[in-house]
Amino acid sequence: MTHSTKKLGMMFTVGAWVLGFLLMALGFSKILDRQNNPNQSIATLQNSEFQEVVLTRSRNGHYIFDGEINHKKVTFLVDTGATTTAIPGELQRTLGLRAGPATSVSTANGITTAYLTRLDQLAIGGIELYDVNASIISGMGVDEILLGMNVLKHFELIQRGDQLIIRQYR
Repeated sequence: MTHSTKKLGMMFTVGAWVLGFLLMALGFSKILDRQNNPNQSIATLQNSEFQEVVLTRSRNGHYIFDGEINHKKVTFLVDTGATTTAIPGELQRTLGLRAGPATSVSTANGITTAYLTRLDQLAIGGIELYDVNASIISGMGVDEILLGMNVLKHFELIQRGDQLIIRQYR
């Protein structure tokens, strides 16, 4: 084997190792993402009495799931301690929301300013609500929308083990 052939072989070997590590990192990233949000695609069970979705608890103990606001995909975190659904200010433009009157709200991080808004549509799987009150809060420090009691009051919530059933009666 000549010197250039050995060098080329070494470059291919190193390239294969790098590619292998990149693929492993991508795979582990997908696994961690799935553990943080195990409800990226939720099915809706429907019958003549009700419709429901079943959420699985994330690895850090929260119910996080993908849904929609104004027909745009978002990630929600179920927050029974939130009076109103809270949207991070960074999502306002993406969701096409208009900020209404300012109000003071008490959060886990203290008192802050929120701007009242209305959501044309909010979907949890196949369950949809229309004309929903919400608040826009700048600097929330989270990527998820906090799904508050103003939405959750429309449903029966059943928690069993690591699952939360959200049921809406017809």
